[in-house]
Amino acid sequence: MKLKRKPEWMKLKVQGSKSAAGVRHLLDDLHLNTVCTHANCPNRMECYERGTATFMILGSICTRNCRFCDVTHGRPDAVNEEEPKNLAKAVERLKLKHAVITSVDRDDLEDGGATQFKNVIKEIRALTPEVTVEVLIPDLKGKKELMDIIFDERPDVLNHNIEVVPELYKDIMPGSKFERSLSVLEYAKEKGLVTKTGIMVGLGETEEQMVNTFKRLREVDCNMLTIGQYLQPSLEHAQLKEYVTPEQFKKYEDIAYELGFAKVASGPFVRSSYHAEAIKL
Repeated sequence: MKLKRKPEWMKLKVQGSKSAAGVRHLLDDLHLNTVCTHANCPNRMECYERGTATFMILGSICTRNCRFCDVTHGRPDAVNEEEPKNLAKAVERLKLKHAVITSVDRDDLEDGGATQFKNVIKEIRALTPEVTVEVLIPDLKGKKELMDIIFDERPDVLNHNIEVVPELYKDIMPGSKFERSLSVLEYAKEKGLVTKTGIMVGLGETEEQMVNTFKRLREVDCNMLTIGQYLQPSLEHAQLKEYVTPEQFKKYEDIAYELGFAKVASGPFVRSSYHAEAIKL
């Protein structure tokens, strides 16, 4: 079996630059990870050129093994206590207006990594109080007491990706549950936060399943939605079933707006943190 050949609309010209190199050097100097690199994001050079990056805290090794993801899984490293201060320094030096913080899943930690998220938010606001902060968090196994550690810091955007339609969870995300992820978004709204989620297409979902998922998200008053194309990292990952056309992405965007989402980004190269500074309320 071979990887599917990309259609013309999925072909990007990737090139480096001095700006991109500068971002990479800064991240290396401060011993920081980005999801841009570890998830092999197709937009990473564009974002680096714009002086932005999505920071990935709590190491680069995930305790879960989702079949779509290119992040390494296994036994994670110890938590870096200097990471929150170093990340805040990077936000300041990059002159960011909107910082996006995500993480690997850390089911090995008693708090699931929630305290590190809390400390990162506090350090960014202490050093650059004008910067808005978006956190893209794991499900924390649905434990409200762990969510509260993060939610009580009042991030400007609370992002938690559902990733795929509910019908695909068992095959694509065996360590996660759709209802649990939905409960994270619902609880965040109960706490008065602005919520955001992302979903991938091209894994065999139907339009009906997508629309039903949009409706479930609106039932918990999710504010923002990103929809992007799944790109199969290797033959060992979940099989790519189709490249969704730009026309279908536009149709999904229109439907999502009709259902009441305040902001929607839908397109082949859209990722949950791509142009995040623009996809906020």
